Amino acid sequence: MTKITPQPGIMDIALYVGGKSHVDGVSNVIKLSSNENPFGPSPAAQEAVRRSALDLHRYPPTDHADLRAAIAAAHGLDADRIICGVGSDEILTLLCQAYAGPGDEVIHTEHGFAIYRIGAQSVGATPIEVPERERVTDVDAILAACTDATRLVFLANPNNPTGTMIGLAEVERLAGGLPDQALLVLDGAYAEYVDGYDGGARLVEARDNVVMTRTFSKLYGLGGMRVGWGYGPQDVVDVLNRIRGPFNLSSTALAAAEAALGDTAYVERSRSENTRLRAWLAEALAEHGVPSDASCANFILARFGSQDEAEACDTYLQSQGVIVRRVTSYKLPNALRITVGDEASCRRVAHCIGQFKAGAR
Repeated sequence: MTKITPQPGIMDIALYVGGKSHVDGVSNVIKLSSNENPFGPSPAAQEAVRRSALDLHRYPPTDHADLRAAIAAAHGLDADRIICGVGSDEILTLLCQAYAGPGDEVIHTEHGFAIYRIGAQSVGATPIEVPERERVTDVDAILAACTDATRLVFLANPNNPTGTMIGLAEVERLAGGLPDQALLVLDGAYAEYVDGYDGGARLVEARDNVVMTRTFSKLYGLGGMRVGWGYGPQDVVDVLNRIRGPFNLSSTALAAAEAALGDTAYVERSRSENTRLRAWLAEALAEHGVPSDASCANFILARFGSQDEAEACDTYLQSQGVIVRRVTSYKLPNALRITVGDEASCRRVAHCIGQFKAGAR
């Protein structure tokens, strides 16, 4: 028997499964399973990708200086405290590598993003799941779960897959109540969809125990490029840069992200359409007897009467060429997460769910 074994915790990790993109035997499929921008990347980002092809033989910059400067200018931040990663996932993973290990605890909420548990297990730390209150983060429950072993507290705000979020006062209370040795990590993958919300940037600047992460994969439509960034205390960013791969982002990805950030008109159109269609879709499903919590992201969590009904609806939708996301792995077996697509896609999924509900009666 081989003596070559992985580190403790790694074999406990369930393989991550992304949203489906096709259905066997069904054509004209619409994908509403991965929270992608239905309008794709901006024309400016596409042009930047084309131009980057001329320099594919060159190594990319290791300091990401141009993109960090653009992010800093767009958000009023200190460029030296920004770190760029292969999606925000990489930064979340780096935080686990740098600050947690065997004997340490990493807190996440009941319906929090899967990468938090995966990151903790990958370094041998213990993931601690904290209950939510009606699918909303419960700050008191998180604080009660903290111990001397707590090293990281992950909070997605807005949360995936629920779409719910808590206000700044509650986030501040959480940051202020953590033990001295713990970092609060604010995952802002969907922050751009909330008008006037900075994702926690001001809180990062006011405290020394808060890190914020953001991504270009959602609103900016660059999921295929895998570009994310983080903002934190200078000493934390310095630590992460010591273990970050020097060439973690390609020149093409860097160019696309910088161009996408600068195309503000495209970004605003994508945001406003998401806001409009999210409200329409939630109302349309409610009229068919399918409720959802008020979502602050680019998806809604449609709730059904039982797991059997949710799964039957998903099967029916697939037969009609509509792909959504089951969230049983997030302990929401009676729900389906539905990305807000373009208007035609929203009308199609609402119509199909209406047909399903009518046939079920």
